[in-house]
Amino acid sequence: MSEAATLTPGQSQHPVPHQGPKPPLDDVMLAMDVVDTLRRRERIVKKELDDVGREEDLKERLRKIYAAQGIEVPDQVIEQGVAALKEDRFTYKAPPNSFSIKLARFYISRGSWGKWLGGLAGVGLLAGVVNYFVVVAPNASLPEDLDRIHGEAVALAASDQVRKTLDRYFNAGQAALRNDNQAAAKEAIKQLDAASDILEQEYTLRIINRPDEKTGVWRIPDINTGARNFYIVVEALDPSGRVLTVPIENQETRKTERVQRWGLRVDERTFNAIAADKTDDGIIERDRFGYKARGELVPHYEMKTTGGAITQW
Repeated sequence: MSEAATLTPGQSQHPVPHQGPKPPLDDVMLAMDVVDTLRRRERIVKKELDDVGREEDLKERLRKIYAAQGIEVPDQVIEQGVAALKEDRFTYKAPPNSFSIKLARFYISRGSWGKWLGGLAGVGLLAGVVNYFVVVAPNASLPEDLDRIHGEAVALAASDQVRKTLDRYFNAGQAALRNDNQAAAKEAIKQLDAASDILEQEYTLRIINRPDEKTGVWRIPDINTGARNFYIVVEALDPSGRVLTVPIENQETRKTERVQRWGLRVDERTFNAIAADKTDDGIIERDRFGYKARGELVPHYEMKTTGGAITQW
């Protein structure tokens, strides 16, 4: 397919104070599960734990995640879980590489001393272990993964329309599991996970207007060489002005790629209007193309577009 660019521009010595009665075991286990949930969804906590103003939002989303799974978690347990993650509790820390540890590791590796004694048996055991961890165990967790990721995504959804889309992916995954189709179940989980990524993002769509970067491009489609498809190049900026990486489906390849800039298809009139805006003084005064709110899957476009996109030009 041919193309042409049209627009170029240490230990404490003080006694430990009495800390009161220990919390019930159930609360401790729940707090550990909260920490585990936060670790699995690292992108949820990437900024919130460093931003006091958004920590409450994180806690509320945790409540929704558990509520979506039919689990009622007390507020104090949510508080304990978030605090535990901050303090790095419930985290395994490797022991120091002391002589006793080296001796233990040497003992564990004793199989290498007599590898010829149990060679065939060892190969068979290794094959079984590899099969378990590579095939059996991951597939066994598919139902749990489907439920968990669906619950997390639903907790982020801001509208019934978004929830219906998530339920469609979830139902497809359940049907695949009933039919023992692991590949289709994994694809449904992948779609839910990608949707969750999108739902968490909030950004403004801005038209690219920098030296040596294209603002717009056009394509000549293979099936109709007399036509042109016009695209305006945009990027996504979060509320702090940081450029985000966004999952975008390339309409030419039907593949979803994570990119920082992409071309949105527009009509020729919109394309020419933006070109004129840039040509008069080299600056695009109206450079806002749209806005995507958190909890939504697609942006609200402020300029005319089909929503189709390309990721390479």
